[in-house]
Amino acid sequence: MTDPTAVLVVGATGSIGHLVVEEALRHGYLTRALVRDPGKAGQLPAGAEVVFGDLTRPETLAAAVEGIDAVVFTHGSHDGKAGAESIDYGGVRNVLTALGFRTARIALMTAIGVTNRTGAYNLSTEAHDWKRRSERLVRASGLPYTIVRPGWFDYNASDEHRLVLLQGDTRQAGNSSDGVIARRQIAEVLVRSLGSGSALRKTFELVATAGPAPEDFDALFDRLEADAAGALDGVGDAANMPLADEPARVRDDLGAAGH
Repeated sequence: MTDPTAVLVVGATGSIGHLVVEEALRHGYLTRALVRDPGKAGQLPAGAEVVFGDLTRPETLAAAVEGIDAVVFTHGSHDGKAGAESIDYGGVRNVLTALGFRTARIALMTAIGVTNRTGAYNLSTEAHDWKRRSERLVRASGLPYTIVRPGWFDYNASDEHRLVLLQGDTRQAGNSSDGVIARRQIAEVLVRSLGSGSALRKTFELVATAGPAPEDFDALFDRLEADAAGALDGVGDAANMPLADEPARVRDDLGAAGH
């Protein structure tokens, strides 16, 4: 497919989302921001098109996806298990459903450690499980995608801007020792992935170490292995979420996701 020109940012008023809006505008994209709360629309940069909709109400999303050819997902929930399912996962499902048979480039942000099912955080919130299921929906959709699993936001020191892209989700301490990354660099990687053939069908953890920020993003993406065609999980991911054990509603969603 050709490079996208019109980008929808999901989670646009969040701490990463508003930076993605800024970055997309800076790169010359027609940038649409999905906003649920009209009171937050004024926080967005001039030049962004604001469209109102609720990720948990699919019928409100038609206008959001009309005419777009890329979607960047940066949303996240803070409401425990119910929010993890309805927003982290349900939001992705509902936007993909609203897209129908349109082709759009997808950049999905989840989290480092997303395949860790037995840690205290996931046991209490199920956030990792539902974010991982959202990744599976994107892979099953057949749409061109990049999935970014950032480390701990803004825990980086002032000299830590050299990006490191990892695969296999092996860092699972559940604290900043897993890796750190600036919010602004997360936004830049998400937006840069939209126009990079080297980022297609790639899933990776994103952290930063001491050193300068990169200039050649294609070179970073080139070093990664693409997800296997038809695979539900990323390269090297633990095989600890058997499809046969998944809730019937999730299996149904995966079955309906293919383009």
